[in-house]
Amino acid sequence: MRGIAVKVLNRIERSDTHLERLLDHEIRNNDLNPQDKALLYEIVHGVIRWTGRLDWILSGFYKGQFSKAIPILKNALRVALYQILFLDKVPEFAAVNEAVEFVKKLQGQKPADITNAVLRNIIRSKNSLRYPDPGENLVGYYASYLSHPSWLVKRWLGRYGTSGTEALLIANNERPALTLRVNKLKTDVEKLKELMASVDLKFSQGKYLPEYFRLTNLTNITQWQYFTEGYFNIQDESAGFACKLIGAEPGMRILDMCAAPGGKTVFLADEMKNSGEIVALDRFEVRIQSLQKNLERLGITNVKAEAKDAIEYQTEQLFDRILIDAPCSGLGTLSKKPDIKWKKELIDIHRLNDEQNALINKAAILLKVGGRMVYSTCTIEPEENIDIVHKFLAANPNFRLVPVKGMVPDEVIDSHGCVQTLPHIHKIDGAFAALIERIK
Repeated sequence: MRGIAVKVLNRIERSDTHLERLLDHEIRNNDLNPQDKALLYEIVHGVIRWTGRLDWILSGFYKGQFSKAIPILKNALRVALYQILFLDKVPEFAAVNEAVEFVKKLQGQKPADITNAVLRNIIRSKNSLRYPDPGENLVGYYASYLSHPSWLVKRWLGRYGTSGTEALLIANNERPALTLRVNKLKTDVEKLKELMASVDLKFSQGKYLPEYFRLTNLTNITQWQYFTEGYFNIQDESAGFACKLIGAEPGMRILDMCAAPGGKTVFLADEMKNSGEIVALDRFEVRIQSLQKNLERLGITNVKAEAKDAIEYQTEQLFDRILIDAPCSGLGTLSKKPDIKWKKELIDIHRLNDEQNALINKAAILLKVGGRMVYSTCTIEPEENIDIVHKFLAANPNFRLVPVKGMVPDEVIDSHGCVQTLPHIHKIDGAFAALIERIK
């Protein structure tokens, strides 16, 4: 199983494939029991989450440049060290022996000897490991000890200050909770509470939106009968605010421009009581097929899903509401998707701006006078959020920003009158949503 973890980590370094997709592929193609699946998930996510700290330590004990070590050796050391530092249930000697045997089998005796020496030296020095002095090099300390790339640390220190940045980095490194949204087309909040209690699922109700439940014990929830029967969908609470701002009502015609995987689409259908019409677009046929399966599971019939690029979409009938859930850096979701922090650079934020601008401008053409659109992302970066909105409004005086006070709890509203959640403050993913109305 640890060999599978190393294989996944090797592939993540070599490709742009999302972590979850690689893990799902390996779980489907290997005969793993539930405990091994859980451990594989824990190790892979944990190693990626804590790569900054693991590599800082390994670099200090590896003779030569650790960053230039062969990938199998590098990731075998990371996997073993993660278990030594973070997993109490795995004995240190077992973690070392497994890593040594694995490397020996694939690379031979010499790399195995290196693996053995490095790990045993770290174990001997475990209680006296040193990191950069925060008084002299705060960025270096946070980058290594709290495991984030330096460019992000610098950026957030400028925006949130020392205490805010530290809290954000800590929040990003927490194991994520699983959150469910009740499907009111099939059941209701009270009934779902009863069902979860009947199978001893521990949960707390959403902090801001009552349709959501946060599970407090790990479970293979998708195997549960009531998931299959469509009583709920898996979705972070932060995603619900954009749907609430849309103000979806039965009989409306709504466009979801970047719909897949469809969490917001199905919430809008729920709000519309399955009447009216939602046109849900995504560029990729395979993602539309996945959305269709979810629609069937949840009993939703008012969604017309099409594999089309939203920028090129044409229609003569304008929409009452439009949701632009724009492609973004995803930097608000690092607890769930820790690989993002190592794959993104500052240039990626700016690279996405052209598409974000194009989408909001396209939406403007498709919206009725008096209609409203929501521009939303799952990032906390202003260049992808309020800056896009301000640029659009400056060029389009026939649109106005609608303050969202009264539509969502005050705690999630920022100084611009938009929704902005932050992981360290709201204890959910970081997300942005702005409500814009066409006035003429």
